[in-house]
Amino acid sequence: MQQRLTWAVGPCSGPGETPEEFVPAAVPGAVQLDWAKAKELPDYRYDLNFKEYRWMEDSYWLYRAPLRPLTCASNEKAYFVCGGIDYEFDIRIGKELILHQEGMFRPVEFEITPYLGTNAFLDILVYPAPKDPGAYPGTRDEARQCCKPAVSYGWDWHPRLIPLGIWEEAWIETRAESYLKKASASYRLAPDYASAEVTLTAERTGDGPVEWRFLSPDGEELYTGEGDSVSFSLEHPSLWWCNGCGDPVLYRFEAYLEDERGEILRKTGRVGFRTVELVMNEGAWEEPEGFPRTRSTPPIQLRLNGVDIFAKGSNWVNPEIFPGIVTRATYLPQLKLAKEANMNLLRCWGGAFIDKNTFFELCDEYGIMVWQEFPLACNDYYDSEHYLAVLESEATAIIERLKGFACLVLWCGGNELFNSWSGMTDQRRALRLLNKLCYELNPERPFIATSPLYGMAHGCYLFQYPDGEEVYQAMNRSHFTAYTEFGVPSLSNRDCLLAALPEEKLFPLEPNESTAAHHAFDAWLPGDTWSGVEMLRRYWGEPRSLDDLVEKSQWTQSEGYKCIFEEARRQKPYCSMALNWCFNEPWPTVANNSLLNYPVSPKPSYEAVKASLRPVLASARLSRFVYRAGELFEAELWLLNDSLSPVGAGTVSASLKIGETVLWLLDWEYEGGQPNQNQIGPVLRCRLPDLPGAGELTLLLDAGDYSSEYRLIYHPAQKREDGLKILNT
Repeated sequence: MQQRLTWAVGPCSGPGETPEEFVPAAVPGAVQLDWAKAKELPDYRYDLNFKEYRWMEDSYWLYRAPLRPLTCASNEKAYFVCGGIDYEFDIRIGKELILHQEGMFRPVEFEITPYLGTNAFLDILVYPAPKDPGAYPGTRDEARQCCKPAVSYGWDWHPRLIPLGIWEEAWIETRAESYLKKASASYRLAPDYASAEVTLTAERTGDGPVEWRFLSPDGEELYTGEGDSVSFSLEHPSLWWCNGCGDPVLYRFEAYLEDERGEILRKTGRVGFRTVELVMNEGAWEEPEGFPRTRSTPPIQLRLNGVDIFAKGSNWVNPEIFPGIVTRATYLPQLKLAKEANMNLLRCWGGAFIDKNTFFELCDEYGIMVWQEFPLACNDYYDSEHYLAVLESEATAIIERLKGFACLVLWCGGNELFNSWSGMTDQRRALRLLNKLCYELNPERPFIATSPLYGMAHGCYLFQYPDGEEVYQAMNRSHFTAYTEFGVPSLSNRDCLLAALPEEKLFPLEPNESTAAHHAFDAWLPGDTWSGVEMLRRYWGEPRSLDDLVEKSQWTQSEGYKCIFEEARRQKPYCSMALNWCFNEPWPTVANNSLLNYPVSPKPSYEAVKASLRPVLASARLSRFVYRAGELFEAELWLLNDSLSPVGAGTVSASLKIGETVLWLLDWEYEGGQPNQNQIGPVLRCRLPDLPGAGELTLLLDAGDYSSEYRLIYHPAQKREDGLKILNT
């Protein structure tokens, strides 16, 4: 039986001190949110209000809950159970220190029986946010000796707001002597996938047999047994497949134990049968030429159930600044959109917190593979004994919690660790430790030290660079095994803009403290990143209104993302992965690379990416964004296929629409293609006519369900060109 505690919280100056004032506390939650609610502080998501919360990261916070209302029968014991407390903390009952711990991902559990019904209080003292004393103050460097998410210390899409407090569920649980702690499943698939050897294991205390049921996806009972560990053979298991390649089939197991009170204790779980490997990309062994190849391009081709999969998706970041308020209702609409966008992989970025179990449960159900990074990002996590001890404890807890999910296909040490701004190498003990732990605790899954590795790409991140080069030229000359981060920024949807700032600060959009805080200026490079307002002026001149500015900005983001995703797919099989930066946001932004505005508002680029990630589509390789009358328009046609099914023969009819005029170009009669293989088609060439009044040019590829279109800029000329067939006017 579970009993809830009534919590209060207040700031204090240090251990042994009592707050001058307590306020009601929500658990799970964060101390900042509790204090803000009680003191009616303004919404941290709006304008510069988050600065009023800044002092809270440097305070101690004491949670207090009375134990008198709680009871326990004579044949029971009571335990305090909590999924996670952020970040360093003491737990006391009265003056007795029960536990000191550093680390937010390791659960807490201890017996509390003697204290129930007394006048004692359960106190949890949360320490100030950890900061490396040698780091430059106020920067993410302060996070380089802790396992706390570095993003909280400030990023180019996240404000400086460092959560503290009880971020997972907490309760008092009464138990008999016999107790079922955990039930888990493991398996080994036969090389031909014709059978699986399944082992079900229980962790328990006390006496009494553990009884098991193993059920098919439709609820049919396939096995029953008894014992702390049982094994059986399952013939012809249905496999778990990623989105777009098959069904994410999940079996279910149930464990039962009757305790001394006559109560039936039950644990359940799910199993997805699949194998996953990282193998060398086609052609990667040839780079570089000769030996030694210590630094040759490493494997990043995902092989699922023996089939090479083109991984297409996005980088997943924390959907809220405060993890304590994230629930299934937070994850559900976002992951549903990821599935509907034909994504099959999300990279859970190392600067964010490790998501709650409901995230992985939904990814299991939707067939979305997960690349999970440990909490290291863009810092030099140097080798101190204290840090390594905490990292080992935290990483062990993370691996043990997540290794049962079918969706999890790859462990990664962290984000951007092998570079000049992080300074780490594969000889850092932190990364050697993580590799060791993953191998010992979860050897079935691949591990890589960081992203990117040699041969992989982070970038590009702009539609047009300061030298005038556009994303089209940059991508067409790129040659990488995987694009694990790339971005095209845009302004946010109007509703998100107004949730961030008052309208008078949004148009004209100019650099100031508010627009910079919400990432429109000086977010990544000095100037107008991520807003790109100067680039928009170069293309279209001075914007007429806020809506006009937003529309043009989101136009470039949509076309830029189509360019990158489709070009990455054209580079298959050498390239095996395309993941944009990023999918979601933790707060309202003025500009960002995201596909969804906070909390779950798709930009037009979401629909563009959804179209570009269809398993099969007609695609065009373009060379630029702006075209003028009299110039030669060129585009290379492709039929992209990432599905595991062959494509029948068909026709792609290509035409240009300029204003209201449609110009037919050619029909490509493509042959039937093999599963998971692209086809290259003809090159379109057309001298553009002069059509005064038109400002847009759209390339239309009519191929039924595989149809695509590309929206570009068109400039008329003084002299009209003739000789092109006009279908519609």
